[in-house]
Amino acid sequence: MIGQRLKIARAAAGLSLRGLSDKIGNLVSAQAISYYERDVTTPGSDVLLALAAALDVSLDYLVGTQDMTVESIDFRKKKITRKREVARVEATILHDLEHYLTIENILGLPGLDWDKPREAPYPVVNDLWEADRAAHLLRNAWNLGLDPIPNLTGLLEEHGIKVLSIDLTNNIAGLTARVCRANEDVVSVIVVNGQECGERQRFTIAHELGHLMLDVAPAMDEEKAAHRFAGAFPMPAEMVWAAVGKHRHSIGYSELFALKNLFGVSVQALTYRCKDLGVFNDTLFRRLFRDFSRRGWRSPPYEEPFPLQREKPQRFERLCFRALSEDAVSEPKAAELLSISVHELHRQMAEPPSN
Repeated sequence: MIGQRLKIARAAAGLSLRGLSDKIGNLVSAQAISYYERDVTTPGSDVLLALAAALDVSLDYLVGTQDMTVESIDFRKKKITRKREVARVEATILHDLEHYLTIENILGLPGLDWDKPREAPYPVVNDLWEADRAAHLLRNAWNLGLDPIPNLTGLLEEHGIKVLSIDLTNNIAGLTARVCRANEDVVSVIVVNGQECGERQRFTIAHELGHLMLDVAPAMDEEKAAHRFAGAFPMPAEMVWAAVGKHRHSIGYSELFALKNLFGVSVQALTYRCKDLGVFNDTLFRRLFRDFSRRGWRSPPYEEPFPLQREKPQRFERLCFRALSEDAVSEPKAAELLSISVHELHRQMAEPPSN
């Protein structure tokens, strides 16, 4: 039955029923497509081919059998109010995640839920310091010590969290989703806005990891707790105190940007962290943020000097090329999973990536 997959692909393409009908040259009506999506009727082979071409998916995808649904989806910063945009985001998550799980299955890799500590989710009941303790607990569980985290996305992927980069609307920084598979474990997914700068992407990933890690009491502010975790995970207190000191009344930009490079965070996140730890007093904190605002760093596109590289999930792509080299998939199948042409697949295999 192709109904769910057709609906997902249409939503991912941002097309209405009438829009899809128009795109296939009115081969069938919008009402007929509605019947297909509800599995009332089944399209013939010619219509299936036209639908696959219009939606830029393979015929195998439309007639596939893997059954997945989004159990929950939590957007950071602002809720999406347009139903069509919510449907597009959910559809894109399901489409990309299915490709991810397909290549794991082909390679015989376990598709388990993320590698969380036994104590997770960690309760935040009394104060935000409990979010710090949760970050410390996770760093210990993953044997990170007090070292900086150069590749946050890669770290999460190593520990079973699927990270997807999707172009979202400007008011959405990222989201956490739980996706259910028929008769299998739930998959935890973090989605980051692929259009945002590296600093904001890293903060968003750490923030969404906080939502997975924390169990925030109703009396506490869940967003503030996740924010606190997002500062504590890349910037442990002991590391900040060793690098910055415990009490500062002033700091220069040369030092701020050296610290930004050390921790892999924005100077705004660094300043907040130093305030939370009592390193910066209120006067210094307010002075710095007034200057950040004056320089335009607190407004879209939030770009600071010495920008950090965008976080790019690489595990899925790496697995596709591994499967291809092991003859576990054909070139057309690898290209389909990567959503590129066979010609582009050949180019990527033959040429080094550009900076």
